[in-house]
Amino acid sequence: MNRDYRALADRIAADIAAGRIAAGTRLPPQRDFAYAEGIAASTAGRVYAELTRRGLIAGEVGRGSYVRMAAAPASPALAEPPAATVDLELIFPVLPDQPADMAAGLARLLTPDMLLRALRPTGAAATAQARAIAADFLARGGWAPPADAILFTGNGRQAIAGAMAALAPAGGRIGVEALTYPVVKGIAGRLGITLVPIAVDDQGLRPDALARTGRGGRLSGIYLQPALQNPLGLTMGAQRRADLGAALARHDLVAIEDGIYSFLTDEPPLAANAPDRVIMVDSLSKRIAPGLTLGIAVGCTAIGERLAAAVRSGAWGPSGVPLAIGLHWMADGTARRIGLAKRADAAARQQLARTVLDGLTLRGDPRAYHLWLDLPEHWRAESFAAAAARQGIAVTPASAFTIGAGHAPNAVRLALAAPDMETLGAALGRLRRLALSDGAEPLSD
Repeated sequence: MNRDYRALADRIAADIAAGRIAAGTRLPPQRDFAYAEGIAASTAGRVYAELTRRGLIAGEVGRGSYVRMAAAPASPALAEPPAATVDLELIFPVLPDQPADMAAGLARLLTPDMLLRALRPTGAAATAQARAIAADFLARGGWAPPADAILFTGNGRQAIAGAMAALAPAGGRIGVEALTYPVVKGIAGRLGITLVPIAVDDQGLRPDALARTGRGGRLSGIYLQPALQNPLGLTMGAQRRADLGAALARHDLVAIEDGIYSFLTDEPPLAANAPDRVIMVDSLSKRIAPGLTLGIAVGCTAIGERLAAAVRSGAWGPSGVPLAIGLHWMADGTARRIGLAKRADAAARQQLARTVLDGLTLRGDPRAYHLWLDLPEHWRAESFAAAAARQGIAVTPASAFTIGAGHAPNAVRLALAAPDMETLGAALGRLRRLALSDGAEPLSD
């Protein structure tokens, strides 16, 4: 019987939306589904692939395909606010005393002549002075970017989008770590770029895996996070950076290095090993606060003017006021002071998490604001995330970071930045009890 796989996917999607198939439900194996529906096994595979593409189901290694946890519906207007959720999903650290530090220097910027300049149109290259300030601010580990290679964007995601658009046309292929920053998937989809997963080990993306991946079809470039990688918290050592830099030259590739968490480390970037083949992107959203939207991209000679052209054509350039504020805080030391304070904060939160979650399998760098929790065998990641949500705690299952339709690890990522320390400790304690339970959820404290 020849049936449209999309119609079957629509039917299952409707059952999921209506709650007739609950989050965490295991779907039948594809062969059994094909038999029950009277369709070919290949058609069943297309149905499951379509549901995965829509974000409705996720595969888990050795377990099968499960319905993903649905996003919480928005509260209706004027309704009573729902019970507060402990946010262990988003990584946006804001320290309690940093607004006062930021405000102290901001008054000097808010003069009529300064505001007039900030309100005028500005290009991605801004001014020579702006580029010099950013170059000095980004320097670390003996590396400093050339000021004339710096461009500014509206935010870090736009810097990534500009870099991807510069490297790959619609239909192009960009390699990424097998588990990667979820927003990159959305950016690639909008640009018509296919992401190709590349294997990692305990130091991040493997150069030998990059070589094997390239043989399956020409890559237009790669995207990676060499420092405190999200979600696994991997950090490349000096030898790995050197080997990967050599691999980029050998395979004639350009890498997009996302340095969003680099302010928490002192290691030189990959750009120091391959300055002609790495586009460094960064932003102030995590260094300072998510309300300050300013991205920075450091170009390289291998792409010439394509990066600047991509930022201009995508309308991804900066706005004058955030650019002026960000540059002011970079120049007067405010941004650096906040970054150093966040290093201590992240380390304290890591120590708390590792103490509370003792006995569970954790992965991550002790300097990072996130941890990877491998779940006990009797749990599934989607079911655990759903159970945690019912306990008032938001966590992210591994499927959110997985590239393609392959199986996701049985794990969740824990973002440690948002709650105060007391709330964080209590929430982690609840997650530990939940993980060690037999699947029955623990009672509220």
